[in-house]
Amino acid sequence: MIAISIAKPGGPHVLQPIQMPVPKPAARDVLIRVTAAGVNRPDVMQREGKYPPPPGASDIPGLEVAGTIASTGSDVSRWHEGDHVCALVAGGGYAEYCVAPDVQCLPIPPSVDLVSAGGMPETFFTVWANVFERGRLRAGETFLVHGGASGIGTTAIQTARAFGARVFATAGTDEKCAACEGLGAERAINYRKDDFAAVLKTLTNSRGVDVILDMVGAPYFGRNVDLLALEGRLLQIAVLHGAKAEINLISVLRKRITITGSTLRSRTVEEKGAIADALERSVWPLVGAGTIRPVIYATLPLERAAEAHRLMESGSHIGKIVLTV
Repeated sequence: MIAISIAKPGGPHVLQPIQMPVPKPAARDVLIRVTAAGVNRPDVMQREGKYPPPPGASDIPGLEVAGTIASTGSDVSRWHEGDHVCALVAGGGYAEYCVAPDVQCLPIPPSVDLVSAGGMPETFFTVWANVFERGRLRAGETFLVHGGASGIGTTAIQTARAFGARVFATAGTDEKCAACEGLGAERAINYRKDDFAAVLKTLTNSRGVDVILDMVGAPYFGRNVDLLALEGRLLQIAVLHGAKAEINLISVLRKRITITGSTLRSRTVEEKGAIADALERSVWPLVGAGTIRPVIYATLPLERAAEAHRLMESGSHIGKIVLTV
């Protein structure tokens, strides 16, 4: 099969197509003939040598795929050859075939095509695990997602809105802000023009926001804490612009704030399987009905993975970038 290797840590040019053997599924795995593979920020970090795969995972980049099951392991009962699935994987997605644990696979919702489904698992697993499990977002609460036009952001906006939250977002251009509002954000703030904290204090009558999902890191940390409402929850899922920050702990004490962070890739198969089960029960019916949809910005052939990474690094995209096979 053809797969995309990382020749050495570096820029997008180090992503090179290679020939390698088709992987074999273990007893509780399935082998997927890949139709599409989503491109994510962790892929870029892995390419740069900053985010190595966990022990036992493929060193081929790619954390999510959609396609057709080609074969199954001996202990797999739910899935069968020919089934269409999307799956979260710990690596190996940028390839013509990819192995995935059976419990990390989900059926393709009826309203979604196979290519679009390739951009779903990483964002949906991340949003559900953080916003709804760790963040405990409830109907009627206020929710802010930074980077609202990203794959994570577009998924978070729609899902939080569908579950009855009052949704806000930040983004870096007026076009991206308009896209966020089109997906269900009550207000999207262009952080290059306005102080998001000041705007949201006004919009919430100085109460603040119940839940914040942040990927920016250090530059926003103190401002996020100041913006949180009483019993607010800050969910840190990346530190794209810095990992070290200072805050006034008095605000944490007075407002009884919860600050939590998580990564998805290193979690156990059992934990990821539990998230998949929750998604299928609670979110997949909304996707099937068209209430929530994957937002795909661009599709490129697998062999143009380097170009896909350049596009992601440009920051111009709204939603997901997907490689097709």
